[in-house]
Amino acid sequence: MNNNSNGSTSNEISETEVLVRHVFPIEAEDYISAGEASGTIKNMLKQLGVDSKLVRRVAIACYEAELNLVIHSWGGQLTLLVTPHAIRVVTEDTGPGIPDVDMAMKEGYSTASERARELGFGAGMGLPNIQRNASQIEIQSKLGQGTTLKITFEF
Repeated sequence: MNNNSNGSTSNEISETEVLVRHVFPIEAEDYISAGEASGTIKNMLKQLGVDSKLVRRVAIACYEAELNLVIHSWGGQLTLLVTPHAIRVVTEDTGPGIPDVDMAMKEGYSTASERARELGFGAGMGLPNIQRNASQIEIQSKLGQGTTLKITFEF
C-alpha cells in the first residue's frame, strides 16, 4: 500500500481499460445524503457480478472516503472506475487539504468538527479503514487547495 503526498502517481489506469465510470458529486456537510454514493456503488458492483468479499471491501472504503468529503472538504466528487483487472475509487475535493498525511493515517487522529462528532462521525478511522481494505491508496494533498485520494482494489 502506498500513501503518497508528494504528487507522484503509480499504477495508472488507461482510459481504454475502463468498462464502467460513474461520477458522484459530494457536498460538504451533507450528512443526510452521506453514504448514498457508496450504497449505489455497492449495488452496481453486485449487479456486475463482482465477488461479494471484494464488494464489501470496496463499499467500506467508499463509505469512508465519501464521509471524508462530507466532513473535511468544501465539496468534491467521488468517481468509480471498473476495469477488467481492478476497481478504482477516486475522490477529488476542494478544501483545506491535509496538513500531515502521516498523522491522518493514524487510527483515532481526527480533525472533524464538533458538529460531525455530535452526529457520530469523525472518529479518526476513515483513512486507516480505507488502507486496510484497499490493495493500494495514494493521497495527494495541497494545503488550501484540496486532496485527491486514489483507492485501488486489484483482482
